[in-house]
Amino acid sequence: MSNPRRVFSPEFRLQVVQRILQGESVSKLHRELEIKRTLLYRWRDHYRKAGVAGLARSVGRPPGIPAPAARPDVSLEESLRLQIAALERKVGQQELQLDFFKGAFKRVKESSQASGSAGATASTRRSGQ
Repeated sequence: MSNPRRVFSPEFRLQVVQRILQGESVSKLHRELEIKRTLLYRWRDHYRKAGVAGLARSVGRPPGIPAPAARPDVSLEESLRLQIAALERKVGQQELQLDFFKGAFKRVKESSQASGSAGATASTRRSGQ
């Protein structure tokens, strides 16, 4: 449908937002311009919040790259170190959980094999006494 690499000028964005504010259907514009509806709504909201300045192309991090923790008292390098430390803690927690479930699975498997082995006590029919 739409090309994710397209770049829209602030003038184009303003024209589209004005059409939305004049009552044109976002779905109609979506089909006509081949732009995702979520993006059209985002432009409209930015315009409502900040006017024309809200439609200026923001320069920054490419999509899909998470922002480091926003702390004004910490440098970018330190912020990235904190983020790495948090991810390492998460990996450690997941390793502990995997070890726990491996052990539990092993015990369940051993207990089911033990009850099905030859010579084990089996249930018997009740005597008619």
